[in-house]
Amino acid sequence: MNSREGIVKGLFILVLLLIVLFNLSPSLALAMGLAIGLTAGNPFPKYSRTVTKYLLQASIIGLGFGMNFQRVLEAGKDGFTFTLLTIAAAIGLGYLLGLLFKVERIISYLLSVGTAICGGSAIAAVSHVLKADENDISVSIGTVFILNAVALFIFPAMGHYFHLSEEQFGIWAAIAIHDTSSVVGAAAYYGDHALQIATTVKLARALWIVPLVFLTSYAFKRPGSTAAFPYFILFFLLASIANSYIQLPMKYTHAIVSAAKVGFSITLFLIGTGISLKAIKKVGARPMLLAVVLWVIIMFSSLFFLRNY
Repeated sequence: MNSREGIVKGLFILVLLLIVLFNLSPSLALAMGLAIGLTAGNPFPKYSRTVTKYLLQASIIGLGFGMNFQRVLEAGKDGFTFTLLTIAAAIGLGYLLGLLFKVERIISYLLSVGTAICGGSAIAAVSHVLKADENDISVSIGTVFILNAVALFIFPAMGHYFHLSEEQFGIWAAIAIHDTSSVVGAAAYYGDHALQIATTVKLARALWIVPLVFLTSYAFKRPGSTAAFPYFILFFLLASIANSYIQLPMKYTHAIVSAAKVGFSITLFLIGTGISLKAIKKVGARPMLLAVVLWVIIMFSSLFFLRNY
C-alpha cells in the first residue's frame, strides 16, 4: 500500500467517525462522500456495496420504532392510488423517451423502473429477471445514484420554495426521488412528520417490485423468473406495531431511531464515494438525458398534483 492509498483510507475512516460521533446530516455526509469518490475513489468498494445494502435495511427497520402504526396505515392507504398512477406513468413515459432518444431497450426499461419504484433496488431486482449484462446494470444504477445525489440537495429547498407542508413534501419525496436512502435523507432534513410520511409511502412503493418482476418476465418473455420479497419492510411494520401498542421504554426507542438516522447518513456517504468521474463518463449522454427528462416530468407533474388536489 503506497502513501496515497493510506491517506485515502485514513480520510475515509475519519469521515465515518465524524458521522458517528457528531451525527452529521445526510446531505453533508453525501457531500463528503462525493468529494472522496470524485477525487480519490472509494478505497473499499467491495465492502461498501455490501454494507450499504444491509445498513440501509437495518436503518429502515430502526425508524419503525419511532412511528405510529395507525399513521403508517393511513399514509400507505392515502398514497396507494397516487403510487399506482405514477409507477404506470413513469414506465410508460420511459418507454416513449427511450424510443425518442434511441436508448437501448434494456437500459431504457431499467431506468424507467428505477425512476418508478425505488432506484437501485428495483433495477437490481428487474435486471436479474432480464438477465441484463453488467454494463447495462452499472450504467442504469450509476445514472440513478447521480440523480439521487442531486435530489438530496435540491428537494428540501424546492419544498420550502413551493411552501409544501411536511405531509406534501413526504409524499412528493417518496414519489419523485429514486432511492429510499435519499428519500429519507431529504425528508429528515424537512421535518419529522415528513420523514414518517416519506418512509411509509416509499416502502409501500417498494412492494411493487414483486408484481413488477412477474410482469417483466411476461413482457420480456422470461418465464420462471422470481424476485426476492423485501422482508425488511415487514420488520419495519413490526417495529412500528411494537412502538404503537407495546409500552417500550422511550430511552431505548429514541436510541434506536437516532442510530437509524446515523445509519442513513453513513449509507449516503458510502453511496457518494461510489460515484466517480469514471462512472459518470460510463453513463453516456443519451441514457442520462432520458433519465433526467423522465425525472423532471415525474418531479413537476407530481408536485403540481400535490399542490392543486
